[in-house]
Amino acid sequence: MIPYYVVDAFASRPFEGNPAGVCVLDEWIDDGLMQQIAAENRLSETAFAVRREAGSYMLRWFTPTNEIDLCGHATFGIAFVLFRFYEPNAHMLHFYAPYKGYDLACKRMGDRIQMEFPRIPPQSFPFQQAMAYAVGAMPDEVLATERDLVLVFDDEAIVNHMRPNMSKIAQLEHGLSVYVTAPSQTWSYVARAFWPKIGIPEDPVCGSMQSALVPYWSERLGQRELVCRQTSTRGGTVWCEDTGSAVLISGTGSLYLRGHIL
Repeated sequence: MIPYYVVDAFASRPFEGNPAGVCVLDEWIDDGLMQQIAAENRLSETAFAVRREAGSYMLRWFTPTNEIDLCGHATFGIAFVLFRFYEPNAHMLHFYAPYKGYDLACKRMGDRIQMEFPRIPPQSFPFQQAMAYAVGAMPDEVLATERDLVLVFDDEAIVNHMRPNMSKIAQLEHGLSVYVTAPSQTWSYVARAFWPKIGIPEDPVCGSMQSALVPYWSERLGQRELVCRQTSTRGGTVWCEDTGSAVLISGTGSLYLRGHIL
């Protein structure tokens, strides 16, 4: 049996934020089986962790269709579970994600968990009309990282009420995911994340996108500390900080399910 949990990450209560599947393993199981479990769970990501030593774990993430290199909300989910059930006296957890060799850290901060993620500033990227057709609105700025496409708008209402065409997003040449974002009168900025290329139409609250968005908004707004509201149907709040060398991402969570995979 595999201990299994579902944590609503970046949520102030159940049924908010982004549900992450969490599997705590004694040793690695077959890659194909991990993929089948993630597909059966049908959550944006399921995290699998194996303990290396006290406070240190190997970490991998799977979407319903494939393994992914970096995931914020499922890292939050695994840290939430480990702090609560496996490492109750720990204040810091370290993770090594072998897919791309990321070293990640999670710190307990009262009722929040803070994650240290890589800083991946997006660069200017050529506009293509297909981008506007895909999301249903004309971006004011187009940026990209090696992995993701970032569309910036000046009006948060456009982001909040956007109804993108997922099949057209899946056909875009660049971007494993598409992030849309805009400045906000209530928060530092709002954002949404679409991943139809890997079986996730909209990720309710995406942590890993902050690796790209925080450097951009920190420079544009002249602020190191930022608050992002992801305006998906479920919604969630993420507190962020740009240290110059890393991105700090924090939030609260709620345990939804605890059981075993047979």
